[in-house]
Amino acid sequence: MLEQGLGKLEIRKETGCTIALDSVSLNLDEGEVFVVMGLSGSGKSTLLRLVNRLVDPTSGDVLVDGQSILGLQRNDLLNLRRHQVSMVFQRFALFPHKTASQNISYGLEVSGTNRQEAMEIADQWIETVGLQGFGDAYPHELSGGMQQRVGLARALAADPDILLMDEPFSALDPLIRREMQDELRILQDRLKKTILFVTHDPREAFKLGRRIAILQEGRLIQIGAPREILESPANDAVKAFIEDIPSL
Repeated sequence: MLEQGLGKLEIRKETGCTIALDSVSLNLDEGEVFVVMGLSGSGKSTLLRLVNRLVDPTSGDVLVDGQSILGLQRNDLLNLRRHQVSMVFQRFALFPHKTASQNISYGLEVSGTNRQEAMEIADQWIETVGLQGFGDAYPHELSGGMQQRVGLARALAADPDILLMDEPFSALDPLIRREMQDELRILQDRLKKTILFVTHDPREAFKLGRRIAILQEGRLIQIGAPREILESPANDAVKAFIEDIPSL
């Protein structure tokens, strides 16, 4: 129906189906922070979930390190999620009955690391993300920013090649949010991970992204470096997005 020229609303009215993404094509370079920005419902989170096959595309392909992941069998897909691709969620998704260190070590233990080694790695990450002394604390004993640090440490502890971040700081207070953005930049300078970061906040996108892709109703309307988007917005929607970004 899309190929016949029907729009998103027409298709939903006729079929009850929602077009989440329409002909989106992206290429991420190794070691870059690539930001996907858009309003709620633009398809950002769906795009992110395609990369580790929490969602399968109706058509097209997803390549990780040159290999299509759509044909992976269950065990290979589990290995992809355990070793190559980690995810940081918006709502932290911590186990309430586990301490900070236990939350961080959980993925390592599931991947086959023995418990003692996993806990030693977790303790190292507790220090790396600035939570010294809080390894034995439970999530309800931590602030929102501290919980998000645990979530970030848990994702990084498995040493993945690719980090998927689904609006990870949007639930935080503005001051803590800026602090976490700075923390991520510091970590990235050292770790050089490939990061696909989703946000609806233009300031966050321009602060973190080497390149930015802007989605509107499931379509990719512009992609480029922050300067390119500021100087040459593709349409009025992009202009509205960036109007509060100081050109300096």
